[in-house]
Amino acid sequence: MKMNNNALSKIVVSCCALSAAFSVSALSFHADISLLAFPFAAAYTLVLSYFAVSKLFGIRPGAASSGGDPAFIPAVRTMMQYEPFVLLISFVLRRAGDEGTPYALDCIEVFLWCAVSVLVLVVLHFISPKSIRAWSPVWHQVLVDRKYEARKGRFGRRWLLVEALGWVDALVQAVFMVLLLNIFLVQLYEIPSESMVPEFLVKDRVVVFKVLNGPKFPLSDIGLPPVKKYGRGDIVVFRNPHYSADRKSEVRTFVSQLVFMCTLTMKNINVDESGMPKADPLVKRVVGVPGEQLVMVDGRLYSRTKDSPSFSVVEDDASWACWNLNAVKEPVKKGIREFVLSADDVAAMERVERAKSALSVEEAREKCAAIADEFDSLVEGGSVSSRKFGGGGEFSLSPRELFSFAYFDGIDRKSVSLFNAANRSEWFREFMTGWCASVPDFGDDMYAESNFKLNLLFKMKFGSVVVKNVENLLAGVPMSLWDDGGSEKDDLVSYVELLDRRSMPVFPASASDGTPSYIPENCYFMMGDNRFNSLDMRHSYEPHLASLAESDKFGVLYPSNIAPMYVPRSKILGVASYRFWPVSRKGVPGHTGM
Repeated sequence: MKMNNNALSKIVVSCCALSAAFSVSALSFHADISLLAFPFAAAYTLVLSYFAVSKLFGIRPGAASSGGDPAFIPAVRTMMQYEPFVLLISFVLRRAGDEGTPYALDCIEVFLWCAVSVLVLVVLHFISPKSIRAWSPVWHQVLVDRKYEARKGRFGRRWLLVEALGWVDALVQAVFMVLLLNIFLVQLYEIPSESMVPEFLVKDRVVVFKVLNGPKFPLSDIGLPPVKKYGRGDIVVFRNPHYSADRKSEVRTFVSQLVFMCTLTMKNINVDESGMPKADPLVKRVVGVPGEQLVMVDGRLYSRTKDSPSFSVVEDDASWACWNLNAVKEPVKKGIREFVLSADDVAAMERVERAKSALSVEEAREKCAAIADEFDSLVEGGSVSSRKFGGGGEFSLSPRELFSFAYFDGIDRKSVSLFNAANRSEWFREFMTGWCASVPDFGDDMYAESNFKLNLLFKMKFGSVVVKNVENLLAGVPMSLWDDGGSEKDDLVSYVELLDRRSMPVFPASASDGTPSYIPENCYFMMGDNRFNSLDMRHSYEPHLASLAESDKFGVLYPSNIAPMYVPRSKILGVASYRFWPVSRKGVPGHTGM
């Protein structure tokens, strides 16, 4: 492109005019922070126009051009470099108030910003030293003379101030440039937790490409169209849907990114209500895709679709889901900070799951009835026991005593209280067999069936321990030698603590008539690979009370945070495409740990 002063002046005037139009579009009449958008953009545009149009090119309204002064090229170049950033901040300020902006206005401002940015790049290209030398030898000579004069004054306070300002300018521009890259093109992300072990360790650094994922301008829905299609197994970075996505939160997120970079990652103001850094964004693996219904039982993920109405195992999930960190490769194992389960804990968990799997409801019905009969034979078997221990009040268990962690607490004392109670036989038989009349039809809900069986294991263990303790009571065995349930009881209690991470209910939940629901189009379900140490889309941040068997009035209770949710594609920022740190583990993420 052939350039001269006249052509370049027209480009500069056009750039300033478009900047002025952007400033006018940022005008707000609301009494909040959005009022700052117009004066912020307008003041900068006015100053830029003064130096770029009036001083550099000598253009003044109503007067002939004076030819301008090329000595202002360095100042204009610097101001031009900041113009897109100033307008972007104005764009954010206009949307940071209590009221939103129309979609049409967003489109207009984005168009103006893009036009200004393109013209700025054109101007910066032609006022660079190399370009000026080619199209304007006179201007080039002026700049050479000024540079020579500046070298002669390389001492003193003024020189130090100029040098310091130059470094500050370079740093600020670098921060803004990185911010633009983070918004639209690519972001470097540091892994903050062990939720993706063994794929990623804490402090691993990955590159996340955004351009194919539909990046948008801050606080708006305007951006590039999403092109990327996500599949099961993709490792994605996405905004945490557990946090509020209102305008105030989005403003805080944008400002926190800016502060984080300006302070060289030393200050993070993106915190929650308790002052803790937000877990946002998250990095997890896509395990559920549109059109699927999922369920997870005993660490095995199942899915079904409209075309395949029966649940089948998701075989791929087993290749990246890690349930036993003790078995990962030794080089990766050395970098793991927390082992949630020891090898013995894993063995105990698997014992419970084998017992559940082997148990049938019919078999449990017979065993529970047999335990109740045995209790009856003990307490009603002779006048001696009745005279010695009978005649007490009514026995019951409080809701707290039905919690898994308290279920077997003081079972020796409970056994004596039950034996002394007037309603001992009636209560114990109802406890052991009352559930038999209301066994649900589980259908395809293997999660509910599995939990129901776990509840029966608790019940049968509790009943058998009570019967054994009553035998000891009648035989005069010291209470210190009575049965407390042993390791089998410990295994059951520990298993419930793992339940919300080891299993997941049918998701999305089926209708009340059993009609399946499916993950909607453009939505995905994510989990961390380190399933016992990942707070992910299986979980809520608010715990609730749950029962292993809702139909059983004596069902085991436990605090649960299971509340699966899918993530809209609009919240996905990009795919973790490359791990560049540590160098020893650099490369495209795959399944590297097991």
